[in-house]
Amino acid sequence: MEGTPVTVESVREVGPGTVALELETPDGFDAAPGQFVLLRAVPWDVADEEVDDDDVVMRHYTLSSPAVDETFELTVGIDPDGDLSPWLADLEGGEIVHIEGPFGTITYERDTDVVAAAGGPGVGPAVAIAEAAHESGHGAVVIYQDDEPAHRDRLETLEEAGANVVLLESDDDDGLADAIETHLEDGQLYAFGFESFVTTVADAIEDAGGDPDEALIENFG
Repeated sequence: MEGTPVTVESVREVGPGTVALELETPDGFDAAPGQFVLLRAVPWDVADEEVDDDDVVMRHYTLSSPAVDETFELTVGIDPDGDLSPWLADLEGGEIVHIEGPFGTITYERDTDVVAAAGGPGVGPAVAIAEAAHESGHGAVVIYQDDEPAHRDRLETLEEAGANVVLLESDDDDGLADAIETHLEDGQLYAFGFESFVTTVADAIEDAGGDPDEALIENFG
């Protein structure tokens, strides 16, 4: 199997239908918040059988930890009918998966205040960037649109530390636009989520008099 083998250190539930995978950091792996990896695995284990290319399932996941010193985290939304995520959610630690990367040019270098907007699974990189900003002495805003929020504990910790956290229902696009307008000048704006979400964010930036091209936007497709 291609990629670098890494050990799954732990898997924990972080929200409805959502788990966080903590993986060992391989030698030479250096990633910044905002980047992603390609994870390869053979779900449901083929035991001693020879692994065929058709057995390997690959998915991209964006880092959800602010650092990658000894371990790093990926946040995984569980699709009950998916080929990979239910298997990942059932892991207990000690298993081996393979990764490639990091990939992506959207990064946070701990050098400025941030406004991190997240739709659904975009909360992983958004909370990681906000935590990295706080750890570096910078201000952070998280705007998160989801009916069933994940990483509530980390968001509450950020809020207690002085970050501004805005939680919105998934159909509250007016609230999303208002939050973008309110916090447009509060830091470098990042947006992570599916196409409909990031398009709404870009439109809100423009409507508020900003330049969407200056935002760092990751479209999950």
